[in-house]
Amino acid sequence: MLELANVSGGWGPTTIVEDFSLTVNTGETVAIIGRNGVGKSTLLEVIAGRALWKGGSIQLDGKELSRLAIHRRSWLGVGYVPQNREVFPSLTVEEHLAIAQRPGRWTVAEVLRLFPSLSRRQQSLGRQLSGGEQQMLAIARALLGNPKIMLMDEPSEGLAPVVVEQLMEAIKVLMKDGSLAVLLVEQRVDIALDVSSRCVIMERGRIAHQDSSESLRQSDARIAELMGLSD
Repeated sequence: MLELANVSGGWGPTTIVEDFSLTVNTGETVAIIGRNGVGKSTLLEVIAGRALWKGGSIQLDGKELSRLAIHRRSWLGVGYVPQNREVFPSLTVEEHLAIAQRPGRWTVAEVLRLFPSLSRRQQSLGRQLSGGEQQMLAIARALLGNPKIMLMDEPSEGLAPVVVEQLMEAIKVLMKDGSLAVLLVEQRVDIALDVSSRCVIMERGRIAHQDSSESLRQSDARIAELMGLSD
């Protein structure tokens, strides 16, 4: 589904992601973990077209994306849930969902079933929603584009534990559905390993290690060592 080959990118003259190669298959959820500042979020933004692409190949379902505008990548199947959610403060939940919808598997009724809290807040403005509700709306909005792959940037950040649990259950529903791939950046290692089938550890813009999530769950000490956090 998604194939990255020797991808480099960043911001202005600064290269943050270097020589990054990864394949994500349909129905697979791959988590990316690593210390702050190693390039995890920038990687997603390079794929989505928001950060500067500097080299390598980005292919989705066999189509090259690296030189395409953001909206064209979206039409070809890239769904993006940004770290800061980017909910429109003056639009209602209902309006957010209406403008995002494209034909396909995911409909407004389906995303409201996935996030019942949004169903009760359809007439609320974006600025009136809690952080958790805004995150749910950001995911619902991306799903309504009926993407082939979802790029999700730290969906648990700053949220209460009960809200995080609801979001993770929703991500597991997406995994079971099997109709799209998910590339997830997550600071909390426990969450990343719980919802993914494979995990990539980044260091200085590159892949330092990758393994099945099941294998990495066996040893916290090994993860800390791979992430450069051990003494």
